[in-house]
Amino acid sequence: MKIADLPLPFVKMSGTGNDFILIDHRQPSIHPEAMSEFASLVCRRKFSVGADGLILIEDSDQADFRWQFFNADGSVAEMCGNGARCAARFAYMHGIAPARMRFETIAGIIEANVADINVSVKMTSPKDFRLHREIEVEKRKITLHSVDTGVPHTVLFVDEIDEVDVCTLGSRIRHHEDFMPAGTNVNFIGRHDNGFKVRTYERGVEDETLACGTGATACAIMAALLEEAGSPVEIVTSGGDRLTILFDMQDGPNADNVFLKGPAHVIYKGELTAESLF
Repeated sequence: MKIADLPLPFVKMSGTGNDFILIDHRQPSIHPEAMSEFASLVCRRKFSVGADGLILIEDSDQADFRWQFFNADGSVAEMCGNGARCAARFAYMHGIAPARMRFETIAGIIEANVADINVSVKMTSPKDFRLHREIEVEKRKITLHSVDTGVPHTVLFVDEIDEVDVCTLGSRIRHHEDFMPAGTNVNFIGRHDNGFKVRTYERGVEDETLACGTGATACAIMAALLEEAGSPVEIVTSGGDRLTILFDMQDGPNADNVFLKGPAHVIYKGELTAESLF
């Protein structure tokens, strides 16, 4: 089966260290049944472009456009905060959408506002809050908190954020039976300067990433719920960039009017050839 019509133009973008391959797919060029395979091939580092995810921008009858989002392993993700900011800037740069826009995701309609390299997105309302959740990992009990901010996240507050073995512990929690079958993203949050630093093990990437927008959002809201912070919350990512999360806390627990703000950088533009899929 032919995977795609090549060569194919693309843009490489980074949202605070979360990097993505973006393609204008309004004129389809990738075979629908091969999209997951295509994503896993082009997201390979050192052998192809390399990225945390692939974003395909397509036409929508409900909004300015819709996206199809694939993790680096080819799995489909409902939402990605940093990817959403990159998609919004890409769409604005290519005349697909105005600076204030709406686009369609599996998690729902996302609103975004582009101001030069800085992009703000209104996140979907968080749901499925579970506080003080206790699980056992290697005969050790761990207390964490979980919430869905477009995709499922767990949040662990730690004292020494830079000392955490994110990959080992993150992988074990991500695959823990309590979170099956879908699994979970795993975030570690600790105090940093006047805000917080967050390190994330991402489901689908299966590694620590330099940033995670939905994870930063989950951490900010949990910090507010546990009376560690109030909106807006400044989050320093593993890559050293900053994200700002604004929200209104509600009874429940709940939160609404959740916004994620930060830069979305264009790294380079290129053309995928058949050799990128070898």
